[in-house]
Amino acid sequence: MANELSNLKPSPGSTRSRMRVGRGEGSGKGKTAGRGTKGAQSRSGYSRRPGFEGGQMPLQRRLPKKGFTNIFAKDFEVVNVARLADLEAGSEVTAESLKAAGIISRIGKDGVKVLGRGELGVALHVRVSKLSRTAAEKILAAGGSVEGPVPGAGA
Repeated sequence: MANELSNLKPSPGSTRSRMRVGRGEGSGKGKTAGRGTKGAQSRSGYSRRPGFEGGQMPLQRRLPKKGFTNIFAKDFEVVNVARLADLEAGSEVTAESLKAAGIISRIGKDGVKVLGRGELGVALHVRVSKLSRTAAEKILAAGGSVEGPVPGAGA
């Protein structure tokens, strides 16, 4: 007999018919329908809340609380000047151009911050949300220009 979609059936013993509960004492699952007697679990509409452990102190309450989330934290995507060395000389560096070049995968909620780790040998025009002082010094030393807040750069 060929295996075709029209004559497929489950192997013998692999399927069982559904137990119809609450259909008389003789059925083996009559009267309380396998729910036991009394209590919330025997009632219709009962649902146990997530994490409930039968009255035992649940795990999320047994574990200690740790740390906090600073709701005022700034979200910058960080780039070091060493990564900027791969860019073409004289090009303009913005958050969008860094993302297009594949140097960053996302633009942070507060933009991009350039940090000063590494060396820079090409002159670039950098226009980002924030720069570190060492990053600004290295960009300027390489003959480039910076636009954006630099800490300690004077008013």
